Order: sequence, then C-alpha cells, then structure tokens
Amino acid sequence: MLTIYGDVNSGNCYKVKLAAEQLGLAYQWRAVDILKKETHTDDFLAKNPNGKIPLLEMEDGTLLSESNAILYFLARDTALFPTDKLAQARVLQWLFFEQYSHEPFIAVARYIIRYLKCPPEMAARLQSTQEGGYKALAIMEAQLGKTPFLAGDRYSIADIGLFAYTHVADEGDFDLAPYPAIRNWITRVEQQPGYVPIG
Repeated sequence: MLTIYGDVNSGNCYKVKLAAEQLGLAYQWRAVDILKKETHTDDFLAKNPNGKIPLLEMEDGTLLSESNAILYFLARDTALFPTDKLAQARVLQWLFFEQYSHEPFIAVARYIIRYLKCPPEMAARLQSTQEGGYKALAIMEAQLGKTPFLAGDRYSIADIGLFAYTHVADEGDFDLAPYPAIRNWITRVEQQPGYVPIG
C-alpha cells in the first residue's frame, strides 16, 4: 500500500490525494503539520531532505517528492495521462506552468491568508501576488475557452494539478467571477468519477 504524507488543506497535497482517489489506488494518509515544523524533524528529513510535503512512500520504502512528479508517477499508463507523445508534452507543459506561473502567486496568497492569518509584515508580499495570479488565471481562461480541459478534450493530471489551487483561489483574495470558462471547468472537474473535495 502507498503512503502519502501531507496536509489535507494544502493544494499540493490535495492534488496527489485527488489523483489517488480517482485512480482507485489503495493508500494510507499520514497527516503532517507544517505549522508545527513536522517537515523539519530528523525523521521526516531522512525521508525528504527538502523538508516539504507531499511525499509518497511505496511499499518497499522507495520515496518520491514534488507533487507534480508524484502525479506523473501515479497517472502514467492510466486514463489520466495520454499516450500520444505531443499530448503528453501538453500535460507536462501545464504542470510546469502550474509550478512556475500559477502556484507562486495563487498558492502563496492563500498560504499568507489561510495559514499565516495575513500578518501585517506580509501585506506587501500578499499584494505582490495579485498581478502574477491574475495573469495565470487569464491564460487558463483563454485555453478553457477553446477546450473543455487544459490539455485538450480529455481530463488529465494537468487539470488536477491546476484545479488544486484554482478552485480555492478566493481564499487568496482572487475573484473568479470574471472567468466563466474557469468556473465551468471547475464544475466539470468536480463531476469527474472519484472526485473528493479538499480538506
């Protein structure tokens, strides 16, 4: 059985949980509290020297970190990852976009507000996330105005990867009202078999 170390309210951890659920995988969830520095204990750092979650542990003790790498590992050779070479690259393109152009803004804003309770010293950092976050949403809106899912006509881990923080973007003070294609896509994701909510 797989073991997933994570925080149920973290988008990066949620995307792994959602994929595991939708793939019908047997796994156990090990809760890790980042605010209590549980990712910085000697035991955890022995598993992931980077001190971050999610972390996947296989039955034989093999470990894999980084949420989108875990998504790829779980989904390869399943319906959540295409077989065509270019289609595969499109999925990876969106996963790289999520980590470099989306997560640093939308996820960071949510973390400052939800986890840190928006301390005054973080006000400028929070404000700095707005431009990049809305740029990422505009790019997603444009794509989802053309195709039902981010990488084309089929639901994939590209959608899981971007859904995790996008559907709770309001918790980072991002308004999704101007993005009807994103809102419709959120509904489509929530209608996928095996869907489970965050938290």
